[in-house]
Amino acid sequence: MRNPFKFGTVVDGEFFTDRENELKQISHLLQSDNHLILISPRRYGKTSLVTKAVKQSGKPYIMLNMQDVVSTEDLSAKLIKEIFKIYQWEHLKHLMTHFRITPTISMNPVNNTINVSFQPRVNSDMVLEDAMSLLAKVAEGNKRLVVVLDEFQEITSIEKGLDKKLRGIMQFQQNINYIFLGSQESMMEEIFEHKKSPFYHFGMLMRLNSIPEDDFREYLTTRMKPVFAEQTDSVTHEIAEITHCHPYYTQQLASVVWELAEYQGIKESVTKEAAKRIIQAHDLDFERLWMGMNKTDRLTMIKICQGENPIQSLDKATSTTYSSLKRLLKNGFIVRESSYDIEDPFFKQWIIERQK
Repeated sequence: MRNPFKFGTVVDGEFFTDRENELKQISHLLQSDNHLILISPRRYGKTSLVTKAVKQSGKPYIMLNMQDVVSTEDLSAKLIKEIFKIYQWEHLKHLMTHFRITPTISMNPVNNTINVSFQPRVNSDMVLEDAMSLLAKVAEGNKRLVVVLDEFQEITSIEKGLDKKLRGIMQFQQNINYIFLGSQESMMEEIFEHKKSPFYHFGMLMRLNSIPEDDFREYLTTRMKPVFAEQTDSVTHEIAEITHCHPYYTQQLASVVWELAEYQGIKESVTKEAAKRIIQAHDLDFERLWMGMNKTDRLTMIKICQGENPIQSLDKATSTTYSSLKRLLKNGFIVRESSYDIEDPFFKQWIIERQK
């Protein structure tokens, strides 16, 4: 049998877990002229969700991770490169005749990919306007385009004023649905909910939470039953209890549990054994992360692991605790829903083990 669980990459088809309500919401939005702001912690599956919705819409789309962008010129080049992935050169070359600064375009014959770049010290405003106008041109008529910008909060660190430039161009474009994904809640709220921000209320705000336990357990049960039979319910309960139904870590743990049971015949305490092996495999990574934290952040992490959440609201924090929580949230080490928790349940267990 093939392992029925997948993690670490964008998932689709049989590997896609629930999210039916969210999928419908995004699908309906893509039938309108509106834009979407989707916020969730890292590894909650927002990219997989949006990719599935966009594919189902049948619309041409491009996806760009803003973490890979280093400058305005680089953003412009990457947007043009993404357009080349869905449109042929013959279709695009006459649309680029209006470019004031011509990019350098080359093809790699080894992997048949196109590279786009601009000469150093070009006018960044011009190249951005040209690239954005190309998006608008390919979206003319009935060719509505979907543009997905992942980790959009990174725009604040690329170049000062870039958000204002983009907003100024996007607000006049037709036939384009923009989808802005972000994993840093406070920064995304600053961009889209702060009245003085250029992107204030630019689209529909949607938050992606953990998948409900009943839904995730049903997903796990269907795939575990051929291996565990009567033991399935207890195994799926143990998995959900460890991962709190975090989409990424639930798939990861379920995958290892399935491997141990199917290929090694381990059925007794298999969930604990799988978790132990994951922690051991990432021991050096966890050590590196831990040593990279300052003393205050380590103490905050320990308190959260012990269930002694420092505060329930940032507004009640001391300045030191406030800074620590804000830093840990920004770096993705902790998440906040009803209370604070460690984002990675295996890192959490690793920390707990070190305190014994």
